[in-house]
Amino acid sequence: MFAIVAPFIKGMGIGAGLIIAIGAQNAYVLTQGLRGNNQLLIAGICALVDALLITLGVAGMGLLVTSNPLLLQITAWAGAAFLFFYGISAFRAAMNPEVLKARQSSGPDSIKKAVLTTLAVSLLNPHVYLDTVVLLGSVGAQYPEDTRFWFGMGAVVASVLWFFSLSLGAQWLAPLFQRPQAWRVLDCLVGIVMWLIAGSLVLKALS
Repeated sequence: MFAIVAPFIKGMGIGAGLIIAIGAQNAYVLTQGLRGNNQLLIAGICALVDALLITLGVAGMGLLVTSNPLLLQITAWAGAAFLFFYGISAFRAAMNPEVLKARQSSGPDSIKKAVLTTLAVSLLNPHVYLDTVVLLGSVGAQYPEDTRFWFGMGAVVASVLWFFSLSLGAQWLAPLFQRPQAWRVLDCLVGIVMWLIAGSLVLKALS
């Protein structure tokens, strides 16, 4: 029993430590949760993507990804471009109170837009691959094959709990964000986070 519980708990701990860190994916989940924009769907997609990548990493794909510099370069530049333009969108929203009021009163985005944006935020960020495929994969590889599954499962459970808690828990903050000023601050913070991550990706690609 201990042989199962120990790797499961370690997987949860390491997975939570990597996933909870502030990043583009978490910022997007939080803002969409506050707006009531397909929050269950968005949280589910993020958790599913993480689960698939964690599974690939624990299964041994981490070494394959790190051994392909061209793949890492392409992913880094694509992710930086997406995050840069997403940051511009956030700053524009922060500078336009009318857009903020309209966005609060309007309905949620279409399911197609929510799905595509969530996939872009999740898959165009190389940090996601480094955290799930490479880091978790390298730690999971240290376990025997019969217990490696439980390490990966622990990380997957941590991801599911985090994204749904972040998305649904954001509704508790909804009264605060009835004021346009609160949306302005949040959008500025999201824009800054997006640009910082984009800058780090550019530096990594150039190094």
